Amino acid sequence: MGVHIRQAGEEDRGEAQDVLHRAFHDDAVSSWVFPDLEQRSRVHPQMMGAFFDVVLAHGRVDLAAEGGVALWLDTPAGAPEPDDGAARLRAALDPDNERIELIGSLTAAVHPHHEAHLYLWMIGVHPDRQGEGLGSALMLPVLEQCDRDGRAVYLEASTARSRELYRRLGFEDHGTPLRLPEGGPLMYPMWRAPRG
Repeated sequence: MGVHIRQAGEEDRGEAQDVLHRAFHDDAVSSWVFPDLEQRSRVHPQMMGAFFDVVLAHGRVDLAAEGGVALWLDTPAGAPEPDDGAARLRAALDPDNERIELIGSLTAAVHPHHEAHLYLWMIGVHPDRQGEGLGSALMLPVLEQCDRDGRAVYLEASTARSRELYRRLGFEDHGTPLRLPEGGPLMYPMWRAPRG
C-alpha cells in the first residue's frame, strides 16, 4: 500500500480535525466523555481540533493523504510540571462536562515518567480506510527512527482491537488497564522499548 505521509502544518487543521473526529466519534472513550450523542457531535470535533493545536505547538503531527493522523509528543523523564490544560479545555469546550477534565487527569496519573520517550497521544484513521494498514504505515517510520535513536514510545490504546495492533508493533502492556469510572471502558497503557 502506497501511503503518502507528511508533517502537518497549521493549514492542515481542518483536515486533521475531520479525520480524528470521524475516527473517534463512536469510540468507547469518546462515547464515555460525551454520552449524549448530540453533544458529542457538536463538541467532539472542537476537542479534536484543540488536540491538534496542542500537539502542533509542542510536538509533531503526521498526516497521511489517504486519511490518517498521528499526534506525537516528546516527553522528558521526571515528574511533569502541573498543567491545567484539561481544565482549560473543559472551560473552553463544555464547562458542565467534568469528564473532559477527568480523562486528562486519569491518563496523566498512569503516564510513565521514568525515562524520556515519545508519546503517541492519538492516532486516527478515517472509518472508510480502517483495517487497511494505514495506522501501521503512519507509525512504522516513527518507530523505526525511535529504534535507531534508542528511544521508547508510550501510548494508551482505547480498544482491545487497537491494543492488538500495537502489540504486533512491539508494544507491551504497561501496568494494569485504566478503567474509566461510572461504567466506562478500559484504556490500555502500553510501552515500546527500542529494538536493537
